[in-house]
Amino acid sequence: MPHKKNLTTSSLAVSVEFIERRIYLIRGQKVMIDADLAPLYGVSTSALNQQVQRNRKRFPEDFMFQLTKEEADLLRSQIVISKVRRGGRRFLPYAFTEPGVAMLSSVLNSERAIEVNITIMRAFIKLRQMLESNEELNRKFAAVIRKLATHDKYFKIVFDELRKLSERPAQPHKQIGFKPRSKS
Repeated sequence: MPHKKNLTTSSLAVSVEFIERRIYLIRGQKVMIDADLAPLYGVSTSALNQQVQRNRKRFPEDFMFQLTKEEADLLRSQIVISKVRRGGRRFLPYAFTEPGVAMLSSVLNSERAIEVNITIMRAFIKLRQMLESNEELNRKFAAVIRKLATHDKYFKIVFDELRKLSERPAQPHKQIGFKPRSKS
């Protein structure tokens, strides 16, 4: 009886960092594009989209959306997506949000889909943690700036007082000697 290898995410040839580079910010959401997801799942882009269309009820707008022509052109300029006239895509790409990617494992029911999904979820989690740590650093930085602004006011007062102390007071010059009287 042949031994079936138990796949784990550590045996998957796709790293979290590899996946992170394929997460884009579109319409203010972190998404992955169908053309990037399909090879990870070991299927063609058309097969992935076909499964999604067959299970359309599982993919509401907050799980998946189709890019506009402008978004696709912008994405095409940032990454290499083949052009239609060269035998490439004939339809606009689909973008999957984190819950949409999670839902893909249920419609692409395979061991590889489960494995890839776990790795992708870890990438989304890692990005979220990085953003949260950046937000925390931004809050701390803003607090330091506020403190420095307050301290600047105090330093200005101290320096103004020091300047006053270091300046010689302007005293009226006393005339030495004889003052002539005015003739009346």
